[in-house]
Amino acid sequence: MNYTETYAYWLASGALSESEKDELRAIIGDEKEIESRFYGGLEFGTAGLRGIMGLGTARMNIHVIRHATRAFAEVILAEGRETADKGIAICYDCRNNSRDFARAAACVMAGSGIPVRIFSEMRPTPELSFAVRYYGCAAGLNVTASHNPKEYNGYKVYWSDGAQLPPNKAALIKARMEKNDVFAFGAGMDYDEAKAAGLITELGSETDDAFLECVMGEATDYETVAKVADSFKMVYTPFHGTGRVMVPYVLHRLGIKNIYPVEEQMVPDGNFSTVSSPNPENPEGFALAIELADKVGADFILGTDPDTDRIGILVRDREGVFRPVSGNKTGVLLLDYIIGSRKRAGTMPEDPVALKTIVTTEMARVVAETNGVRCYDTFTGFKFMAEKKNALEAAGEGKVIFSYEESYGYMMGDYVRDKDAVTGSLVIVEMAAWYASRGMSLWDAIDELSEKYGFFDERTVNLYMPGLDGMDRMAKLMDSLRNDPPAEIASTPVVKRSDYLDGTCTDAASGEKTKIELSGSNVLRFALSDGTVILARPSGTEPKIKVYILARGASAEECLGKLDEYGAWAESLK
Repeated sequence: MNYTETYAYWLASGALSESEKDELRAIIGDEKEIESRFYGGLEFGTAGLRGIMGLGTARMNIHVIRHATRAFAEVILAEGRETADKGIAICYDCRNNSRDFARAAACVMAGSGIPVRIFSEMRPTPELSFAVRYYGCAAGLNVTASHNPKEYNGYKVYWSDGAQLPPNKAALIKARMEKNDVFAFGAGMDYDEAKAAGLITELGSETDDAFLECVMGEATDYETVAKVADSFKMVYTPFHGTGRVMVPYVLHRLGIKNIYPVEEQMVPDGNFSTVSSPNPENPEGFALAIELADKVGADFILGTDPDTDRIGILVRDREGVFRPVSGNKTGVLLLDYIIGSRKRAGTMPEDPVALKTIVTTEMARVVAETNGVRCYDTFTGFKFMAEKKNALEAAGEGKVIFSYEESYGYMMGDYVRDKDAVTGSLVIVEMAAWYASRGMSLWDAIDELSEKYGFFDERTVNLYMPGLDGMDRMAKLMDSLRNDPPAEIASTPVVKRSDYLDGTCTDAASGEKTKIELSGSNVLRFALSDGTVILARPSGTEPKIKVYILARGASAEECLGKLDEYGAWAESLK
């Protein structure tokens, strides 16, 4: 069917309520809006589904949720009854409709004969990953759009290891969604009837307690925290999300006395009414936190995104101005601190390993290898880091002590297989307290690490390509960079080109090709003669191509100059 026919099919369906039909009737005659909602379906990938809420095949709504869940259930059932009987864990965040979507998914799973463990209230994403592993579930599902704007919601899927779906499982779900009619299965089993039948079990404090004990196991230096507890002050904001209970709880257990929450943002709110963006990567969202920090005399601010898998921090510079610390720099600080704290505590494993993504700063590799820790690259996404961690440890080839990516995500411990802002907050604050005990802020710490390991800086340029033709424009740009690669970028020669789609590296001078470890992902890497590395990849969740500029230089000023120079080149690609 074309989009007009699909629109008519939905409008005539008995599965829609009258109020839902009214929403569709309201766009009669608006050809552009009809096309936008019904031109196709949301693309199911390894991150599941994500989109603007509303009715239509290309929107997030309860019918798309049920459709995706039936396909997910079929994939689980295809693994066999023994696997299906292990059930699925379901979680949701603070977003509008998240609870309804999660319960709708639970009803479809129960109606498919798959037992469900669903959290009774909203919870952080890492606790969902934990629950899958803790209860030995076959799979997991989290209804969240993470840090996206309020109009969005999402459907994030996990497999039995607690990591997001591997590509082969995502492809199976996608194929079944394409095969099944969107309304064929219906609403599944009634929620209360499924509870009474034992097919739906609600999770509460017992799961929280087990998760939090694991989190506290990552703390290593209560003694130093106690020394500075009276003077160390910090501000915390969960941006109206799921971190509002657990993050302050673990920090208090760590021994932090002076935690000042941004009260307006401690209230769950799917409209995120007090922030311009609930994304801790965006400094403008911290306006109220900065105001509070100035009022109480705090020098450190920590924020977690709505589903509590990402962390952003701000610290005062030497002029007293709050500055955001990038995900790359926060990760390097953490890696260096974890190595040092484990050595001080005598808990460093025999063969320690750190994981980062191909677009994460090379400073992490220098920090790791300087300290006798092996460092491996993976593709972007914690499912790949989880896969690498599982493989290394199963083969006895090392113990992963830390994994991170530049987009403000950090993974520690063995109890989750996803980025975890609850544990991350605990360790970041312990680290800040440790530096405070030395009379230093994290801003000072960044300078100290640069002097020790060298100067690095990074910038990501987002080339947005929205609209119905956005995907085509993105594909054409990637094809152009791949098939007609630049010989130089901003007058600096390209010395090597790596294509992570076919897993090859080409020497620009000789044309010789060699194989690289990673393949199968649409990412291009250009190594320049001055030590800069530039990568390009399409975003998996938004209509944009991300260009990563990883600079290394003799000073901070030299690195910044390179970022400006190559950033201008990246902007010109639009």
